[in-house]
Amino acid sequence: MVSDITTISSAVKDAQKTANTQIKLAEDFDQFLNLLTTQLQNQDPLSPMETNEFTNQIVQFSAVEQQINMNQKLDSLVQMELAGISSVALGYVGLDISYVSDDFNFDGQKPVNMSFALEGDSVDTVISIIDENGNSVYTEDGPTGPGPHDFTWDGRDAAGDLLPEGTYTVNVGAVDKDGQSIKTSTVVSGNVDGIETQDGVIFLLVGKRAVPLSTVINAKLPDENTSLTNNQNQTVQ
Repeated sequence: MVSDITTISSAVKDAQKTANTQIKLAEDFDQFLNLLTTQLQNQDPLSPMETNEFTNQIVQFSAVEQQINMNQKLDSLVQMELAGISSVALGYVGLDISYVSDDFNFDGQKPVNMSFALEGDSVDTVISIIDENGNSVYTEDGPTGPGPHDFTWDGRDAAGDLLPEGTYTVNVGAVDKDGQSIKTSTVVSGNVDGIETQDGVIFLLVGKRAVPLSTVINAKLPDENTSLTNNQNQTVQ
């Protein structure tokens, strides 16, 4: 995919470089023609100048010009591809996505669904939620078997109090029977409310989080019934 190796900013720079090269070539070719005309006007009629060198230079100029034209076409294709990627990113707005990350956004109401995978058998697995200040606000024991596991955090701390909206981090710590740490990977979820570019790279906005497109593993329409139920529960409490 072009977006993996080319960003918007680099595409713009490449297009500008191609345009500058074309301008420089045109200036050099004009100088060459002026020099050629001057030489032809001042040559000795009885000893005409060798034309092979002139012909070779003209052929070289033509080859460079064709290469620049090809670069212009490639620049146009890249820009069209990036425009298409932006359209794809816009299609995520309003959807619930799951993406590979430890950090996630909590909107202050809706529970956050997560999953994690253990690469081996664990004798002790602890799931912790960390706030933006680095404080552990919630912990619970997790499953110990290898493979993927689901986990839902309702946004409450250990005392059962609802925590404010913000960015949180899920930390899954697991050790094997020898006391060695087990490698884990986590996937979190959230609702996309916009897109933005950072240094030419397109990101999805999930609350305060800027999520790279490359980390998204699935997307779906929000469950309106679940959202309504959550809002009603919050109102009752």
